[in-house]
Amino acid sequence: MMELRRRIERAWEEREASAPGSEALGAVRETLAQLTAGTVRAATPSAGGQWEVHEWVKKAILLHFRHSDMKPMESGALHFFDKVEVQSDWTGKGARVVPPATVRHGAHVAPGTVLMPCFVNIGAWVGPGTMVDTWATVGSCAQVGARCHISGGVGIGGVLEPLQAAPVIVEDGCFIGARSEVAEGVLVREGAVLAMGCYVGASTKIYDATRGEEIPRGEIPPRAVVVPGTLPARDGTHATYALIIKKYRDERTDARTALNDILR
Repeated sequence: MMELRRRIERAWEEREASAPGSEALGAVRETLAQLTAGTVRAATPSAGGQWEVHEWVKKAILLHFRHSDMKPMESGALHFFDKVEVQSDWTGKGARVVPPATVRHGAHVAPGTVLMPCFVNIGAWVGPGTMVDTWATVGSCAQVGARCHISGGVGIGGVLEPLQAAPVIVEDGCFIGARSEVAEGVLVREGAVLAMGCYVGASTKIYDATRGEEIPRGEIPPRAVVVPGTLPARDGTHATYALIIKKYRDERTDARTALNDILR
């Protein structure tokens, strides 16, 4: 992996060259192939519950766009004009893909995943046993863990620039309610539940009603049960949108958000 990273970093430094060499193109293609296979990721968990963002992977994706021409593409009855191929052969991969679900080359869909008619962008990772429901979007380089439910119409934001920006990360066992939006590198910790219509970005206020205080922005705590709400301004003239942690998961929550294994 270090050798592949070295080749991508060299290609990035030489990206202004009018004609990229075969080594650069080969490194980009290999990176996208490994992203598809899941052997390379845009971000990976590290010690202490932290996540490490791999900028070189995003560089490889951007180099692909720089050095690729637009061309007609087909996937079944669907026709495209783009620079990134659409994955079409799902035989033997262990995922269930409902038409017209669209997954671009360079995105990983693990075995046991169910994709309803949705969109998974380049660089994204979708873990085993997760369902991405109808009209949901998993953005570029977003990381969605195992046995999550991404409900209908959810937007999991993507990121390719700036390079150092973290992607959205949804850890294992999360439930994201219908029409919710998670963007700007927000980290949703393991087992968290977002109710329908939650919008969260890096600057969204988060109030923990169980503790009676605001908590740091940009991260939903493990097993938190979150609903949309408002917080009053200090001068009392208005209220600002916020997410409210009503409680933490209990047996009742687990029962209401349990995944149906028969679907997988």
